[in-house]
Amino acid sequence: MVPELPPLPALTRSEGELIDCYLEVVDLLGRINPSRTTDTYGALRAAQALVGRAVALREALAVMHLRGETELHHTTLARALRVLDGERRSSRPVVPPAAGPQGAH
Repeated sequence: MVPELPPLPALTRSEGELIDCYLEVVDLLGRINPSRTTDTYGALRAAQALVGRAVALREALAVMHLRGETELHHTTLARALRVLDGERRSSRPVVPPAAGPQGAH
């Protein structure tokens, strides 16, 4: 049985778009990370998609700013990221720790 996830905190439409775009960018960076991928074509496709998602992320922030949403409520947004598996997803772009002498190339 799958455990029930905590509810997503109340977000404005702009905050929801920001979170969605941010996680999409993070997912793409994880697919591009040369320390984790072995497929150049997949990394290339992710890099190509990254451009569009970065624009969408910029636009989400621009809309928030234009609407007068000048502060990011980091506690609420962090809670939303946790519910959406942001901790695991954001670990993929990071260089993994060294494997030691046995795993070295």
